[in-house]
Amino acid sequence: MTSPSPVPAPDSSPLREIYSVARLTREAKALLEGGFPLLWIEGEISNFARPASGHCYFTLKDSQAQVRCALFRSNQRSLACPPRDGMHVVLRARVSLYEGRGEFQLIVEHLEEAGEGALRAAFEALKNRLAQEGLFDLSRKKPLPRLPRRIGVITSPSGAVIRDIITTLARRFPAISLRIYPVPVQGTGAAEQIAAAIRLAGERRDCDALIVARGGGSLEDLWAFNEEIVVRAVSACPLPVVSGVGHETDFTITDLAADARAPTPTAAAVMLSPDWREWLAQFETLELRLRRTMDARLENSQQRLDWIAARLVHPADRIARLRSRLADLARRLMLAQTARRNAAAARLQATTAQLQRLSPAARIAQGQLRSAHQQERLALAMSRLLEQAAHRLGAASGRLDALSPLATLGRGYAIVQRDDTGAIVRDATQLRPGEHIRALLAHGRIRAVVEETGK
Repeated sequence: MTSPSPVPAPDSSPLREIYSVARLTREAKALLEGGFPLLWIEGEISNFARPASGHCYFTLKDSQAQVRCALFRSNQRSLACPPRDGMHVVLRARVSLYEGRGEFQLIVEHLEEAGEGALRAAFEALKNRLAQEGLFDLSRKKPLPRLPRRIGVITSPSGAVIRDIITTLARRFPAISLRIYPVPVQGTGAAEQIAAAIRLAGERRDCDALIVARGGGSLEDLWAFNEEIVVRAVSACPLPVVSGVGHETDFTITDLAADARAPTPTAAAVMLSPDWREWLAQFETLELRLRRTMDARLENSQQRLDWIAARLVHPADRIARLRSRLADLARRLMLAQTARRNAAAARLQATTAQLQRLSPAARIAQGQLRSAHQQERLALAMSRLLEQAAHRLGAASGRLDALSPLATLGRGYAIVQRDDTGAIVRDATQLRPGEHIRALLAHGRIRAVVEETGK
């Protein structure tokens, strides 16, 4: 029987990926947020706290477990009543993880008292049953028209919703016409009339899309849009249907059955109306993504700030320590400044003395004296040289004048040249009778013909 091979020690593994704490918490947060949808959770509030930042932190518990929750200030404006310890609530939240402490937590987006529990149970039961039938499948969703010519609106004719839709369409694309199907959006019989209007619009087919809309309210106010008759009418409608029921935090089963859900009635009008400023819409989309990212980072940073703020020491103690340190630094600064000033004064004095020793003023004065003396000697030498040159020039001129043929000519002599070649004639035998000659006199010249030659 062979012995089992030894298990290598952890340090001997050739490939070993080591996580940092920050990386582990970041990846765990990504898994949690990507693995869970928005959840409705019921429980009791305890350990409620609201720091100076305005965010709320509390524990949601039941008889068997508890979980930390964070309700940021931006999500508190839509609450009907402020949360408090001991309050039994139903909240909508997303699962997350606070990286700073590695704590599992819920980010609460909506909170309400648990008094609506019966309606909420009916809501969930109908939603689950219709989901099993496939009414909410993505394969049933119809695409929205890119440029609808007419939009049908099923809503109350007297509320602010229809005015907002008309204003929005007129601003974004005035050529789109509207057909209004007036219905009550709340109360007894409202669901039947809403469903009948949806079926009538589907039979007429004179619109390119439908908007089913109403303003915000409580779960009970919006219940007509959670009725099965309305949900089935929306699902069976041959026209694309956009659900614009309630505000952004409100949610109905009609939203699931519709081909598209808008957070508000105005947003439903925007969703169905093109904008000639498409490039601006793209920038707005980028801005929205950036804002959401920044909000998330700010919320995380604010949560960390709240956690750090809880660990701060008392300001009076910190101020006292800072004052003591400030006094010590001021004393050290004064000593350092005095020492630097004395050292600088000493260096300045030494440099001034050195500059005085090395000053070029004395050498410049001596140079100026030497230059004046040399200029005088130069002028005297030049005068002598000019006199000597003038004397030599006079003597040379005299010798030149004595040797010049012009002086000879001045005494009555002439220079005879052949007329054809210009050669000087020194002997009469060089000429013959009849030849032409030239004679250069002291003043002018003559031409002549040889008649006779002789010695």
